[in-house]
Amino acid sequence: MNPNILVLEPVSRTVSLALSLKKVLLDVKTKYQHVQIVEIEEFGRALILDGLIQCAEADEYLYHESLVHPVMTTHPKPKKVLIIGGGDGGALREVLKHNLVEEVVLVDIDGELVEIAKKYLEVIHRGSFNDPRSKVVIMDGFKFIEESNDQYDVVILDLTDPHGPEIAKALYSKEFYSKLRSRLYDDGVIVTQSGNSFFFPNTYGRTVSNVRQVFNIVREYSVWVPSFGYACNFILASNSYDPAKLSRYEVEDRLRVRNVSTSYYNGEVHEMFMRSPIIYNRFSISLDR
Repeated sequence: MNPNILVLEPVSRTVSLALSLKKVLLDVKTKYQHVQIVEIEEFGRALILDGLIQCAEADEYLYHESLVHPVMTTHPKPKKVLIIGGGDGGALREVLKHNLVEEVVLVDIDGELVEIAKKYLEVIHRGSFNDPRSKVVIMDGFKFIEESNDQYDVVILDLTDPHGPEIAKALYSKEFYSKLRSRLYDDGVIVTQSGNSFFFPNTYGRTVSNVRQVFNIVREYSVWVPSFGYACNFILASNSYDPAKLSRYEVEDRLRVRNVSTSYYNGEVHEMFMRSPIIYNRFSISLDR
């Protein structure tokens, strides 16, 4: 390996994470984005979209379990689930672990990416696209929400960062959350990944504000993802269920009854998520436009 060949992961506009690159397996441009499948020292196989690491084999479980299981355990009977984004199949994999789930609809705008993931990212999706409960729709997420008449117990927004590529920015707007609310059952729950509050406090703050204008119960939490170079923030919202009211014992019981096996998430982690403060860097606020 040549130690001078690096993947530079932009953490913010002034900070980057350097990772040693072992191999490039695929480097293509789809209709919507630049897609790279690579092998990275210490992180294994990784998906890079428009220059940003979306998931890496070594630590993707931290991201996907933290995105999926808090919202799934918050809902007492999540039978029908919608994922917008998530073309790598990692979130789909985690949702399907819950034996109460009867149907999961995954909507991704980039059909080429989904096919690439099926071929190159089996270490991430682990065959979840082939589960009979899975349905993949290739469509713009905003348009899908506008045109669909279906309703869901849980909606998971597995998107590129709000401060990242243009492809997902409309899906962080108040208008989108308002439309999304009509696609939920009355006791439905949503979660969105929301970038990083430390390096992009203004963008993150706007996202939280947009969610709060639509939902009565809003909880924020984060998890450190080493390949991202920062703690990834999440926003969980509902008009019925408060994840902060679930004890670690209730979380553990729901995971046990649903036969869910995890590497990171459990009742103790859930309580930590709901109690940990969100971290901001006031010094960097002028860089966040």
